[in-house]
Amino acid sequence: MSVFFRPQAARSPSEPHRAATPLELLFDLVSVVAIAAAAAGLHHAIAEAHAVDGIFGFLMAFFAIWWAWMNYTWFASAYDNDDTLFRLLTMLIMAGSLTMAAGIGDMFTTHDLTMPVAGYIIMRIGMTALWLRAARHDPGHRQTALRYAVGIVLVQLYWVVFLLAQPLGNGMTYGLFFLGAVLEMAVPALAERRSTTPWHRHHIMERYGLLTIIVLGETLLAVSMALQQFDLAANGAAFLRISVSALVIVFSMWWLYFAREEHLPTNDLNRALTWGYGHFVIFASGAAVGAGFAVVVDIAAHHAEVSVRTGHYAVAVPVALFMTGLWLVRDRFGLAEPARLVLPAFALILLAVPLTPFGLEGTALMTLLAVLVRSNLARAAAGAAPAQSSLRHPSPPQ
Repeated sequence: MSVFFRPQAARSPSEPHRAATPLELLFDLVSVVAIAAAAAGLHHAIAEAHAVDGIFGFLMAFFAIWWAWMNYTWFASAYDNDDTLFRLLTMLIMAGSLTMAAGIGDMFTTHDLTMPVAGYIIMRIGMTALWLRAARHDPGHRQTALRYAVGIVLVQLYWVVFLLAQPLGNGMTYGLFFLGAVLEMAVPALAERRSTTPWHRHHIMERYGLLTIIVLGETLLAVSMALQQFDLAANGAAFLRISVSALVIVFSMWWLYFAREEHLPTNDLNRALTWGYGHFVIFASGAAVGAGFAVVVDIAAHHAEVSVRTGHYAVAVPVALFMTGLWLVRDRFGLAEPARLVLPAFALILLAVPLTPFGLEGTALMTLLAVLVRSNLARAAAGAAPAQSSLRHPSPPQ
């Protein structure tokens, strides 16, 4: 059988020892280049007192990066046959991601969307080809694969029209982009409704966990690079305060994500869509924390045009959103009260912390407390469950 071309048949969703491939890890790293560009744009927009435009620009860029990554990840979980053609189409998608990353800076500064949209369309051309291969070689899911391919093509026509209509006012651009995002998210929901593709549950959870680690690592890198501009002799105390706070927050976010409770215990389509789509909040907020810390560094180095409180909110708000995202995709399903309410409660507390004199340190402390409280309550609930079960079903008399 040719190494260049093998049938792209469906893989078994119960395949043992399924792990991320080197090609998938390379795809993650390419995606992180684009994520770093989006986070840098957000950082500079907030520091220059253009937070609203920066937030909208970041969300637009991050959605395109995340959506292309997510579509490829779920497809590869079901159909990765690792032949040469699959590798080449994957690399085409990577090339589109790098093209998009190259244009994100211009999108923030001059509102030029040409490169980001062109890169995104290149990525989606690669995905369309992959779905057409699946339709040819997997008769049992042919209609599902064809619905994906047709849906992707139709939405790309929308993006071409969107690009040709530029320049538009900010409000119109944001509104049309939101409509395009809704159309994109409708494609999997409609395509999978009658027959779901055979994605591998444990493989998907690993892939999402790996991107979470990479995004959190990106936050540490952003902090490290921003702190390089510090004069340690003059700002040693600020350097220490920001560094320790960043480490505590990032390590706590990692701990919250990789709790002992399983993220996706079922292959149910509705639950999978909620879990998969809800991770947009987790990934985007994780990347935004790095941008927030870079703003804090700029303020401490007197390179920003915003207040200290704004910098503290630039960290606290994405941390709160990260907790909210975890509640949305995992805790509200897998935990009993009161453990189920921990993350929403701490997310609300975090919104008030920047109003205190110790906004950054308070955010770090509240994030660490969220880990401790949630872990203890979840452990107590897990220990109580077997005891309650034995009370409801007593052993028969001997």
